[in-house]
Amino acid sequence: MTTKYTPEHPAGLPVGDGWVDVDETEAVTFPFTGEVVAPAPVGSSAIAAQALSYAAAVREQMGSLPSHARRAALMETHRVFSERRAEVEQLLVLETGKPLVDCRVEVDRTLLTLVTAAEEVARLHGETVPLDLLPSGEGLLGFWVRKPVGVVVGIAGFNYPLLLAVHKLAPALAAGCPVVVKPAPQTPLATLWLVHVLREALAAVGGPRAGIQLVTGGVEVGVALTTDLRVAAVSFTGSAAVGHRIAKDAAPTKVLLELGSNAALVVAADADVDAAADAVVRGGYYASGQACISVQRVVVVESARAPFLEALSARMDQVVVGDPRDEATRVSALIDPRSTERVADWVRAACEAGGTLVHGGGIRGGVIEPTVLLDVPDGQLAWDEEVFGPVVVVRSVPDLDAAIDVVNRSRYGLHASVFTEGLGSAFAAIDRIEAGGVVVNEVPGFRSDVMPYGGVKDSGVGREGPRFAIEELTVTRMAIIRPSAAKASVPAATEPAVVPEEQGSSNE
Repeated sequence: MTTKYTPEHPAGLPVGDGWVDVDETEAVTFPFTGEVVAPAPVGSSAIAAQALSYAAAVREQMGSLPSHARRAALMETHRVFSERRAEVEQLLVLETGKPLVDCRVEVDRTLLTLVTAAEEVARLHGETVPLDLLPSGEGLLGFWVRKPVGVVVGIAGFNYPLLLAVHKLAPALAAGCPVVVKPAPQTPLATLWLVHVLREALAAVGGPRAGIQLVTGGVEVGVALTTDLRVAAVSFTGSAAVGHRIAKDAAPTKVLLELGSNAALVVAADADVDAAADAVVRGGYYASGQACISVQRVVVVESARAPFLEALSARMDQVVVGDPRDEATRVSALIDPRSTERVADWVRAACEAGGTLVHGGGIRGGVIEPTVLLDVPDGQLAWDEEVFGPVVVVRSVPDLDAAIDVVNRSRYGLHASVFTEGLGSAFAAIDRIEAGGVVVNEVPGFRSDVMPYGGVKDSGVGREGPRFAIEELTVTRMAIIRPSAAKASVPAATEPAVVPEEQGSSNE
């Protein structure tokens, strides 16, 4: 398989109705070998401001685009990517370095998100309101509708570049919002292709190409996009530190944040330890651990510790390390050498602090081996923070209550899971674990793109999934109608009635 890619779109950046020239390009490299995949255009804060001007100019046109047109544009993009999926998968492998099996999943989920967003267009409506619950509402007709919030900025991460981008683009288009997306600097290629296809599909149904734009670049581009007061909503996926800065600097703009986690998997005393061990192997090392809900912390009730560790140890050699283009590979190179060294440093520090290395820990051909650490203490980055690499940390506790307490001590709360055969234990976990999602007898990394997805605490605010993202990107508008202009028989409920002072209530 070649590591070269020829872009499927014009040169430059998709801004306005065409493609604007850029002064600079930067090589996108294949993380496994360092070979150049293709040069990518690099944007600027000036181009970002230009894109926002175009987006603001077509806001009304996008908001009035008929439902059938918005749905058709999404379905046409789904058709194109379905037909070209093998090429898209290969491109994702090259720019992310992620194993082919994970890139196939990413394309599956991208296609599902497109078609689900298209279906949600038909459900974008309001309902009537019984205004006559007060006498002043007699004779009034009330209903509410949803209106697009305005210009949307979407910023995606590098690990699932196509999927994360489509979770910004598709709901915005479905809602009738112009959107400007910024991909991660390391992985812009598949997203450029997606935006090109979306723009052409939008133009084919009478919409403005400027309704969907993309600007690449570094921090200065992100700042220009997120601090402009013409922006109505920012949807960001990335680190907590960057998300916090965006929320602060973008105020009062609405901000939706998906900020990652250090996802926990609880093994209860009555768990099927073989199923739990399978889940840790499957859920801890997919995408080379570069997933915000991959298994990182495993909290095992003491009575299940020995059989669980035995079952886990027996499965670790099944995790194939190597070239991500190989269908058998499950762990390959991280996005760049700096990330590899950071993860290796965290593993070393955890061991020096008293943790035990029970599997892996080395670097083989530039790839971190699938790693298992035992009894890493609090205060270590490998336990407290998001590793974003192929590292799983196991700790034991006396009982399920203690396990839930350990899970909740984290500053993160995106997804967690519990393995148990007991219905009471399952519902205790669902009730008490502080996370956006609690999964029973499956990996915390399970995500269907139709469900509400997002976290609590430092894992973010707001929800993705087309239905829920569309709700975030629209506002309700209430309509109150008196069919006849005749004077109302009772005073309108605009102000509270005046209570004579001697009859008023006292606060004393």
